[in-house]
Amino acid sequence: MRLLLLLPMLCCLPVQAGDSLRYKIAQMLIVGFRGAELTSDSHIYGDVKNLHVGGVILFDYDAVSKTRGRNITSPAQLKKLCGDLQRLAGEKLIISIDQEGGMVSRLKASAGFPATVSAKYLGALNNADTTRHYAAKTALLLKSLGINFSFAPCVDVDVNPQCPVIGKVQRSFSAKPDVVVKHARIWVDEHRRQGIITSPKHFPGHGSSAADSHLGLTDVTGTWTRQELIPYHQLVKSGHCDAVMVSHVFNKKLDGKYPATLSPKIVGMIRDDLKFDGLVVSDDMAMGAIVDSYTLEAALEKAVNAGIDMLVLSNNGRSYDAQIAAKAVNIIYALVKQGRIGEGRIGEAYGRIAAIKGRL
Repeated sequence: MRLLLLLPMLCCLPVQAGDSLRYKIAQMLIVGFRGAELTSDSHIYGDVKNLHVGGVILFDYDAVSKTRGRNITSPAQLKKLCGDLQRLAGEKLIISIDQEGGMVSRLKASAGFPATVSAKYLGALNNADTTRHYAAKTALLLKSLGINFSFAPCVDVDVNPQCPVIGKVQRSFSAKPDVVVKHARIWVDEHRRQGIITSPKHFPGHGSSAADSHLGLTDVTGTWTRQELIPYHQLVKSGHCDAVMVSHVFNKKLDGKYPATLSPKIVGMIRDDLKFDGLVVSDDMAMGAIVDSYTLEAALEKAVNAGIDMLVLSNNGRSYDAQIAAKAVNIIYALVKQGRIGEGRIGEAYGRIAAIKGRL
């Protein structure tokens, strides 16, 4: 509790050049914020310039206030915002977005962006040239705006077409893992051509769920099968994984205690079973599956120790906290000093972040 009481006083203090531990911790954060333009009185200004957070995430809709135009109102506005953020950072900054196409598109036609199609549409058509056309179109758009990291493609297998967060909103390419892999590879290839990092999701598979992990605990124990791992195995094998996003699903078959993001067993599968040594990113830590059951300190401690390299703090769940980045840095820093997180774990995560940023 004493730690949290100090946070308002510490939130605006810059990370000093010699304080490498705080810097590395801050690099592990991808932070959401309000504002369609960058102003010096916004917390994200200090988060980027003083704390040196590793990245930001953009949204068109603010879930807390239930209003549109949070960060995105037009192509010209968004390009300026991204440019201002990148210049402010003074180093490579991850500027991320969820731009899958179809219903999960932050860049909507209503705001002047090109129309998109869903993964389900592309998988059902199953035409490589069509997928390549839309993937290239999306990647070129992101590049033109200054966005360099896309949380896509969704490689969940469409096990349950009525899954409220995958099948029902047409985010899966197919119920057949080989079709998912075929189109995911094309998506990754076209983004790489434009220098955009991609992150297949939601490991170890969200397509069989009957619930939405944004809203609360999502138990897939009775519905999940190992076929949902096939896309990850195949994408890693063919070198089509820049990063992997881990979901918050609960699966007793893999871990009887923790949801995937907080589970050393499940995150460990990415290293041990998939043999993937790249960047591992959490799904949004503001989702109900996490905040309903864990304090911020507990969630951060468990996620980092599980092997998560970057933590998404969207500020777009049930509440908005302008100090979320400062709190996270201070909490993780204290946990390292207390011996509850190894400093080597921070260094390991930072190494993967630096490697990804080296490709931007």
